[in-house]
Amino acid sequence: MHARNVCIRLKPDCAARFSRTLENEVIPLLRKQKGFQDEIAFVAPGGLEVVSISLWDQKKDAEAYDHAIYPEVQKALMEFLAGPPQVRTYEVSNSTFHTLAAPLEG
Repeated sequence: MHARNVCIRLKPDCAARFSRTLENEVIPLLRKQKGFQDEIAFVAPGGLEVVSISLWDQKKDAEAYDHAIYPEVQKALMEFLAGPPQVRTYEVSNSTFHTLAAPLEG
């Protein structure tokens, strides 16, 4: 399993509208993507920071989303952003929500 971690700085007083846009516009796009498993978003107290984690079956699924759909997602969220999102990717080593196919080697 693969994870995309997106850290976002929001403009003041945008957290509620950001969350609604994520729910109504972004998550439906994610659900249509091959290999998409889950999306979890965290809003920090004060509403100026968001951490969003999406889980994918395989790295290639997350990369396909990143190249084909993520630019569209950024446009949908642009009005709320106080700066460019920071994206990092990970292999998932443990999860209580998902059963992993095989442990990571290394």
